[in-house]
Amino acid sequence: MCTGGTTHVTEAEQVGGESAEAADAAETAARGKRKIAVLLGVAAVVYALDLVTKLIVVAQLEPEHKTIEVIGDLLKFQVVRNAGAAFGIGESMTIVFTLIALIVIVVIARLARKLYSLPWAIALGLLLGGPLGNLTDRIFRSPGFLRGHVVDFIAPKHFAVFNLADSAIVCGGILIVILSFRGLDPDGTIHRD
Repeated sequence: MCTGGTTHVTEAEQVGGESAEAADAAETAARGKRKIAVLLGVAAVVYALDLVTKLIVVAQLEPEHKTIEVIGDLLKFQVVRNAGAAFGIGESMTIVFTLIALIVIVVIARLARKLYSLPWAIALGLLLGGPLGNLTDRIFRSPGFLRGHVVDFIAPKHFAVFNLADSAIVCGGILIVILSFRGLDPDGTIHRD
């Protein structure tokens, strides 16, 4: 109500405004929780698939050093224990790669607090599940705690041997690059630079 240039807000209008703000805050929080659930769901699926496939190939292929030709000579399944990173780089730096995986997990956990974008939730879920899969190998596989060798088994011709966790990391990274080029931020805002 306005009289003589002064604005008066009735108690009912004030309560109604506060209710609208509370509803907006609740909707934003619910929207954010759904995205965190997507992130955790994608990470859980990636982690479970990575873990199960590694258990199967270690049990079926490693004892007899078997190789399975999936697509002739172009793609094989063959167990390789990798102490380093991609292409066997840095084999003496296993603990460094373990620490990098832990840092990635912490960074994703911090980003998740501001996560309102479904594509970012999927990308971060891939980036969380992948390092968790390889970190599990680093912690529990021989030769020992934080120095374990990662099980790789997907062997394309003329390329490095890798696993599903590695694939998830690469796919998540590519998706983040695409989202960044399109101007979509993790909080759901779009910017055009």
